[in-house]
Amino acid sequence: MIEKDVSYSRLDVALASMLAKRSGLADKAERDRLYSLVQNVSAALASGHSCIEISEEERAFLLPLNCVSEDEKTPLIVEDNRLYFYRYWHYETRLAQQIALRIHGLATSADDLQNIVNHYFAEDSEDDIDWQRRAAINVAQQRFSIITGGPGTGKTTTVLKVLAILQTLHGYDLSIGMAAPTGKAAMRLQESLAGGKNKTDNDGNEVFSEQVKQSIPQDVSTIHRLLGAKRNSVYFKHHADNPLIHDVVVIDEASMVDLSLMSKLIDALKPSAQLILLGDKDQLSSVESGAVLADLSQALPEHTSELKKSYRFLEDIKNFATAINQQDTQRAWELLEGDECAAVRRVQGDLLEHLHQEYAPYLQAVRSSHDPAEIFAQFNRFKVLCAMRRGKLGIENLNASFERRLQHQEGFNIRTGWYAGKPVMITQNDPATGLFNGDIGICLYPPEERTLTVFFEQQDGSMKRILPMRLPQYETAFAMTIHKSQGSEFATVLMVLPDQMNPLLSKELLYTAVTRAKENVQVAAQKEIFQQALEQRVERTSGLSQKLVVNSQ
Repeated sequence: MIEKDVSYSRLDVALASMLAKRSGLADKAERDRLYSLVQNVSAALASGHSCIEISEEERAFLLPLNCVSEDEKTPLIVEDNRLYFYRYWHYETRLAQQIALRIHGLATSADDLQNIVNHYFAEDSEDDIDWQRRAAINVAQQRFSIITGGPGTGKTTTVLKVLAILQTLHGYDLSIGMAAPTGKAAMRLQESLAGGKNKTDNDGNEVFSEQVKQSIPQDVSTIHRLLGAKRNSVYFKHHADNPLIHDVVVIDEASMVDLSLMSKLIDALKPSAQLILLGDKDQLSSVESGAVLADLSQALPEHTSELKKSYRFLEDIKNFATAINQQDTQRAWELLEGDECAAVRRVQGDLLEHLHQEYAPYLQAVRSSHDPAEIFAQFNRFKVLCAMRRGKLGIENLNASFERRLQHQEGFNIRTGWYAGKPVMITQNDPATGLFNGDIGICLYPPEERTLTVFFEQQDGSMKRILPMRLPQYETAFAMTIHKSQGSEFATVLMVLPDQMNPLLSKELLYTAVTRAKENVQVAAQKEIFQQALEQRVERTSGLSQKLVVNSQ
């Protein structure tokens, strides 16, 4: 639902004005009523909802209008007690229908599935349930499945073994596509898969045969690259009439995938293809509309496998993340302020001075190293994650303030906008340069050259080089929003909360920030703001879960 004190954008106002004028309503009070409802739908989309809830009285008012229907191509759609713009109603409806088609019928029912599973997983004992084994058995038998779990629970390990099982069952002839919402997430998945392929068991034997290794692809792309993004277009090369060739498609960090992209992705799968989604259902939902992974998990529990045991997540960070996820405000603050968790601490004092100390190894690497890979490694060691974009403690102000500090205390020449060591994040998909929203670059002088160039890490370990003037839309990235950090991982994370409460703060936001850290979590926040944020949950209005239940019966 829309908050009472919501502020409307120019787009909200323009859409409401246009539809009110074209509605054919003669009565001003009725036009104003429609105007208000349209404003609310438009504002809801910007807040991540796919629709708004309406009363029976509002439903009766809307349905006779020429711009409203229940299932035709009109600007507004009324479905049950929900009001949509047509496009988002179509995305929801299409997605539910496509998934319903996939969940009827097994991907495989081979008699020897159990024997192959036994090769990769030990059997459950009375004292220890192997959640990965259970997930693998479920996923191998379903055309549509979800593997969810927190950091370190082994989602990548599980899906790698699932792919090995499927290839063995199908004669190593399956075409597999793997993707993630951002370049960084794709790179992480690719690195995890490459490392996983070479693992050995307790006896020193390789887990995967060479035949299995060769049958599982090395490359992981972004979803936009997988679908074939078109410049200046919301459409893709691959769609229902030109589907992907893959027999199996794996999508990592699925909580980041919005309603529109998920609908287009599933539309682009061939009818026989198997889709496997990986993600943490407790993380933030997508920036755009929808809470797709959460809705899917809720509506299709028999197609959702949750991994519950963490194998590598640092215990201190795990305990802190668990307290946040359970909204235990007292326990979370005790862990933050006390000595129980050495890897979790509260940061007080001069924030810019603290940033300067933490980024010192990176700044030294920029000055002394000629290896972009080494500089990236130092940069990824520490990251500032802000809850807000604007305000005193938002990324815009922190990035600008930190750059000024670098100029005054380190001699960096920031006046031209470009300098060696400037990190940037791409904020606009640009197929022409091969750069996509979320890609991170660092401006450096190439060895033996004096022309500043922005370097971007590629999945194969190489570096893409782009001149600053050729970059698509970007922003400075010493600090980034928590939303933008999804799919990334850093040794140390500093989470910065604003000094005033904001509706955007939530336990999901805090949990997402904390689970980006591998070794240390730092928090700059007032107790009152931290605990109030923890008490808020993200709730998005959507009809997807209900549609899935109806369509899957």
